[in-house]
Amino acid sequence: MSTAQHKIGSGFGATSTAEEVLKGIDLTGKLAIVTGGYSGLGLETTRALTGAGARVVVPARRRAAAEEALAGIGGVEVDELDLGDLESVRGFAERFLASGRNIDIMIDNAGIMACPETRVGPGWEAQFATNHLGHFALVNRLWPALAAGGARVVSVSSRAHHFSGMRWDDVQWQQGYDKWQAYGQAKSANVLFAVHLDKLGRDAGVRAFSLHPGGIITPLQRHIPKEEMIERGWIDENGTVLNPAGFKTPEQGAATQVWGATSPQLDGLGGVYLEDCDIAEPALADGTTGVKEWATDPEQAARLWELSAQLTGVNAFAG
Repeated sequence: MSTAQHKIGSGFGATSTAEEVLKGIDLTGKLAIVTGGYSGLGLETTRALTGAGARVVVPARRRAAAEEALAGIGGVEVDELDLGDLESVRGFAERFLASGRNIDIMIDNAGIMACPETRVGPGWEAQFATNHLGHFALVNRLWPALAAGGARVVSVSSRAHHFSGMRWDDVQWQQGYDKWQAYGQAKSANVLFAVHLDKLGRDAGVRAFSLHPGGIITPLQRHIPKEEMIERGWIDENGTVLNPAGFKTPEQGAATQVWGATSPQLDGLGGVYLEDCDIAEPALADGTTGVKEWATDPEQAARLWELSAQLTGVNAFAG
């Protein structure tokens, strides 16, 4: 089967920064929404986009913390959003749509990782609910503004999608919980979401991408005990990040999602998974890079879309 999932030789790489990939790109007059755009990679993404002239809306579960983190950065507005609460998603979307503005860039950046077993809403597993279902509902509710703007939608996944594809027989982890496999399923869902959204949205000029930002130590690791991070070789006993682990800086980590959201090199493309500021190759059976076939399978993407629509009660493309 032919695929667009191959490198295009972007000229950028693992050490490129968000500022570097935006060099020469003027985003004046453009509007971006960056979920979680006040912490970790999201903060660097917001900083880079506003630096290039964009206005950035940052929906935040912790509004006061977001306003404090973003103080001094011009061109930003903060609103409330809890991705684990569908009523909160609806409220944010309704407030934004009432403003009458179009969306040019949508970066689904917020997420949680490897948390203890947690249930939200009607008993949904929290990582799948927050990382995927919340963003699914948000994008579908914002569809009129996305379509009007011919937006690019960027779904921030992770190499952790290698850990697990969709567990169709137990999506909500009712039959035993593994925090890393649950994270992997949620990250596979992020890729599948972009695959099907791109298929549905391309006639309206909306294109979607997913990506692995790289390994970066950010507040995303808040649920992981220090002892586990030491065991994994991420930090030493003093909490110092170990360079041999191959971690990127936050500025480098934000680069791929910024490149995906803005690069003219991706014009006419969509539905692909990005890595190190380029389109990734399909993953080899024994490899640690690239994208797994289960995450780009169009049939699984369509199946996940239907399941997500049933669970959330939201589907901009129904009928």
